[in-house]
Amino acid sequence: MSEGELLAIDLVAVVLLAFGLYFPRYHRRDMVVAILGINIGVMAVATALANAEVSAGVGLGLFGVLSIIRLRSEELTQPDVVFYFVAIAMGVLGGIPIEPSWYTPALMGAILVALFVGDHPALFRGMQHHQVVPDKPYTDR
Repeated sequence: MSEGELLAIDLVAVVLLAFGLYFPRYHRRDMVVAILGINIGVMAVATALANAEVSAGVGLGLFGVLSIIRLRSEELTQPDVVFYFVAIAMGVLGGIPIEPSWYTPALMGAILVALFVGDHPALFRGMQHHQVVPDKPYTDR
């Protein structure tokens, strides 16, 4: 599969991730920007590393540093972290050619389907979650 085809597949997948799955459920514009930006950035770096004579450790170290910096910037919910790392994973898949060529779109599709099902609001419709924050300390049990 050519680099152009991988780029197109990655762009379609990340647009589905950001605008088809994440934003309709969580309505956070800042995370949409982060998902799109990290995906395209990681894909660009992965493409460059795939075409350069460097070890895989350099690329993985770079991705680790990028992740730590972003995740320490502000508090993220668990779904935010998952969508963020999926954007990273799809960027890596889009930047490195894998044989046979159908693996890349199949893996990206599997990730998107897993998020669609696992994060679907109907999955745990009957479950409720409440967070109680007292406005003052209570010493009496």
